[in-house]
Amino acid sequence: MKKRFPFDFFYMLFAMLLAVIIVHTAYIAVVRPAAEEVRQGWAARWKIEPTFAPEPSMMVILHDREPEACFILAVWAGFILGYRWRVLSRERSQLEHVFVGLQSGQVVLPGDIRDFSRTLEQLPEPQQRCFLPRALKVVMNRFSATGSIQHAANAGRDECEFEASRLDSELSLIRFSVWAIPAVGFVGTVRGIGAALQQAQRAAAGDVTGVTQGLGITFNSTLVALSLSIVVMFFLHHLQLSQDRLILDAKTYIDEHLIHHLREH
Repeated sequence: MKKRFPFDFFYMLFAMLLAVIIVHTAYIAVVRPAAEEVRQGWAARWKIEPTFAPEPSMMVILHDREPEACFILAVWAGFILGYRWRVLSRERSQLEHVFVGLQSGQVVLPGDIRDFSRTLEQLPEPQQRCFLPRALKVVMNRFSATGSIQHAANAGRDECEFEASRLDSELSLIRFSVWAIPAVGFVGTVRGIGAALQQAQRAAAGDVTGVTQGLGITFNSTLVALSLSIVVMFFLHHLQLSQDRLILDAKTYIDEHLIHHLREH
């Protein structure tokens, strides 16, 4: 049997590399220069007006290394989500096909199954690898081998449960990114607190600039990480919902288009 090319693995690696390039380029070209310009403007204003309280700047919030890492993980998760959506759309499109072609009231006996399974075997190989044709073929093979409707129905349910587990396992890297984004934000929190504590002596002498910069890293990293994790989690749960609906619709398709037509005698 010909070994399939591990496309998913290389797609994940390529998606990570592309996410790093896109985000880091955006930071070098836009975010950090804009943040530096804003901070220089604040410094000039503070020399004239020491009590000046600047408005929060999005570029200043995003300019640190931890928010950049969070964005890389979020963009990577976005690429994986997009790929999973594409695969799911392809699987759902199979529900619109008529694979067996049974008419209303038509009866299928164990000896007739071979004629109908031949139509599945004539499908293009990429379509044969899709979930619904595989499930239909499993049901037909079980009914042909056992002559039992109950065994055929159980085989269809088992195939659907297996596919549900497989689809769920495909989301493991997205779940990793949902966990990793807040973790990276927490790293920024720890780093910011550490930087603030290092400036404690200067703060005691009246210069609180170092302390405020350290606390800025802390709060900015936490804000960006939590915001991005919420966004990624929303799309992850929406994808999970669509996958569950696909499995339920496939079970209904198998029952209506095949199981209800089977007869043991």
